[in-house]
Amino acid sequence: MDSKSDFKDWREFLPQTTGNLLKMRQKAYSDGSIDSKYKILMALGMAIVAKCEPCIKSYVDKAKEAGISDDEFKELLEVAITFSGCVGEQWAIIAWNFWNKNNISKADSCC
Repeated sequence: MDSKSDFKDWREFLPQTTGNLLKMRQKAYSDGSIDSKYKILMALGMAIVAKCEPCIKSYVDKAKEAGISDDEFKELLEVAITFSGCVGEQWAIIAWNFWNKNNISKADSCC
């Protein structure tokens, strides 16, 4: 899936399933006992370990929207790299590159 219209078509094709995923994300990443910004950092770390570029893009964008600082982002990358080694380092670089861009396109994001 390369464009926003692909996801729109997909969500129209499977509205209950994809709609439920959206509802789960809204609930999972909202403030609770754990602040939403930490949940977003956890999801970003998992996206790096899972090697999912669209998810990395999306969670980097969400991290910026949540006001996550450069230092917090850096520490997240350190944890992801430590957990997943050399492969994680390669995906952390992708996340870092997205972090340094001002405008991230949500067109090809699944999250």
